[in-house]
Amino acid sequence: MRPAKSRCTRYVVALAVCVLAAGASATHAQSARGLERSAKVHAAHVDEVVAKKFARGKDTDTERVIVTVAPGAKQRGLLQALQAQGATIGADFTITNTFSAEVPVKQLRWLQKHVDVVAISSDVEVYSTGISSSVSGRALNSRYSLRSTLGLESTSLTGAGVTVAVIDSGLVLPDTKDQRVLTTRDFTTGLTNPKDVKAADQYGHGTHVAGLIGDDSDEAKGVAPGVRYVSLRVLDRNGVGKASAVINALQWAITNRRTYGINIINLSLGHPIYEPAATDPLVQAVEAAVRAGIVVVASAGNFGTNAQTDEVGYAGISSPGNAPSAITVGALKTFDTTRRTDDLIADYSSRGPTLIDGVAKPDLVAPGHRLIAAATPSQRLYTNYPDLRVTIAKRRYLKLSGTSMAAAVVTGSVALMVEEAKAQYRVAPTPNTIKAMLQATALPMKDDTGRPYHVLAQGAGSVNPAGAVTLAAAINPTLPVGSHWLTRGVTESTTIDGQNIVWGDNIVWGDNIVWGDAIYTNNIVWGDNIVWGDNIVWGDNIVWGDNIVWGDNIVWGDNIVWGDNIVWGDNIVWGDNIVWGDNIVWGDNIVWGDNIVWGDNIVWGDSVLTEGE
Repeated sequence: MRPAKSRCTRYVVALAVCVLAAGASATHAQSARGLERSAKVHAAHVDEVVAKKFARGKDTDTERVIVTVAPGAKQRGLLQALQAQGATIGADFTITNTFSAEVPVKQLRWLQKHVDVVAISSDVEVYSTGISSSVSGRALNSRYSLRSTLGLESTSLTGAGVTVAVIDSGLVLPDTKDQRVLTTRDFTTGLTNPKDVKAADQYGHGTHVAGLIGDDSDEAKGVAPGVRYVSLRVLDRNGVGKASAVINALQWAITNRRTYGINIINLSLGHPIYEPAATDPLVQAVEAAVRAGIVVVASAGNFGTNAQTDEVGYAGISSPGNAPSAITVGALKTFDTTRRTDDLIADYSSRGPTLIDGVAKPDLVAPGHRLIAAATPSQRLYTNYPDLRVTIAKRRYLKLSGTSMAAAVVTGSVALMVEEAKAQYRVAPTPNTIKAMLQATALPMKDDTGRPYHVLAQGAGSVNPAGAVTLAAAINPTLPVGSHWLTRGVTESTTIDGQNIVWGDNIVWGDNIVWGDAIYTNNIVWGDNIVWGDNIVWGDNIVWGDNIVWGDNIVWGDNIVWGDNIVWGDNIVWGDNIVWGDNIVWGDNIVWGDNIVWGDNIVWGDSVLTEGE
């Protein structure tokens, strides 16, 4: 059942249309009568956190939630009825038909039964995905250059004319001219449209991320040193925020994308997965941004290893890295060399598949270990972690690790692709086209024994911006659907540090395998309105409808056979390690509910104890 690559250049994209029936009338009184009639048959989806509140909380307890409703529900009096029962309404998210609120548990039970309510999700905390603890490794190589490692030492591209929205803890680049930061907005206050404020970053994570994307200093030049920024602050001085703040920022970016020319959004943050992607309001906000034509780059998370045993584990992808249309990025170690063939995936980098949905992520990996970028002395990361400080030519920098940093590298790479495409064809490729080009040109990776990394660890491979820019220059996105849009010959390899490396040439698309020449024709799937499917095909593994064939092993429906390891229903067995429902058991260590317990240490929740090597 393994088709040859030469036969797998055709594909079909299957679209599922979800029809929501409102079932409620125009007035609140009529809506209430509709509730009484349907109370026995309707129950909105609730995520794991809300379900626990139902099971353990008192009726008078309150919970901050994000509610997804049917079209028109807000106009039918639902919000007013909720307020009358003691709820405090927060932000209105028009991009996803949701709203945030603080609601007593008693009213949450009423809300779950309302015919206009589709899902109730907890407004959970989100965290930066950079590792703010000491990481071991070789001494800094002063001759190391991130751009050289990426094969960009000879390019004249800088990302000029491209705007990146950095949704993080803020952004302060001391050596960047003020005009490159177009606006700074602070969403930690809960406002949906905050005024422009003075640039600030008390934590320092957003500054580091932005520096990797596009710092223009000679000592630590970013991938795209000519980009413009929009700084959207959602994380506080401790690197913590709320999902609702991130959705607010995403909605603002979509609304103001033309005003500021926003091409890319960087999300180097996340929270544990508590529900399917289809009902996760943060994931759905990311999907809305992609539909609006914005490329969204998200970090995979830093939960790839058992903190006690260093054992590598799976299903650690965080939200919104599980968003199908996002470019989800894992981290690799470059060992401070420009050679790409000695790179290894960082053990802490989260592997797929995504929890609950079982989708293959990350999409690719990028340098993310011990990367140097901007910092200021007043920032908390700089103050609290002196071992991570670096001073070059009297300028202060920090050396951080994590998938946050890897996502920033890919964001800078996308900026170069957009600049090149605009220069050649005056328009940027669609987000789906950019994702496909990044995957097609990615460099396959091998571990330290010479064996290829599993797709759930490396995705399509290591990011290759030099190759991706070459492809962006060769593909004319203005040509009509069905046409051959390759305008020049392309050599499917890239030379870096004297080594010629062949592209992986694999693209994952919904139910199908796309190989080689498939990307060279403008098919409808490269448009803005096609969402990457829930089922994944990679290499010799086939996804067919809802049934999966993995190598010689068959998956039927939700039941997966993985090598000698069995997944039954929603429960995953990986070797001797068991994932049961939404709870993960790794060896003798248990993950339960909101908290991941590895040995005696808790990783999820308020404490993140993952550390790189």
